[in-house]
Amino acid sequence: MALKMRLRRVGAKKQPAYRIVIADARAPRDGRFVEIVGHYNPLTEPSTVVINAERALYWLSNGVQPSDVVKKMLVRQGVWATFTGEAPPEPIPVVEAASVVEEAPVEEAAPVAEEAAPVEEAAPVAEEAAPVEEAAPVAEEPAVADAQADETPAE
Repeated sequence: MALKMRLRRVGAKKQPAYRIVIADARAPRDGRFVEIVGHYNPLTEPSTVVINAERALYWLSNGVQPSDVVKKMLVRQGVWATFTGEAPPEPIPVVEAASVVEEAPVEEAAPVAEEAAPVEEAAPVAEEAAPVEEAAPVAEEPAVADAQADETPAE
């Protein structure tokens, strides 16, 4: 039985969450699995990835192959480096939004007029609009007039 470490979708419609599971490679995506070794939530900011490193290392040492996405998560968490004996990657620094935006020098605003112009003195609104040209009446075609004449009830 070939085992894989992969994602299993859980959560409501349009609200995906995933469990990182050990499952038979032939089983369906959300089907039977052997063990849950973590979870992943892409909707949080930043995305939440929790992996039980001890169990993941156990399964990796027993020949379980991770999927591409799970392997990226293992690399990001440092579990893959522990498994292969490499130096763990440097953590990606988290930059806060407030530290990214530099404060621009504040310019003094132009002085505001103490009193606004009264409403009556404001420019008059054009109440008289240009006259709307009415469309010329369309003459009915003879076929339409004959059809209307045929529809009169016979007495």
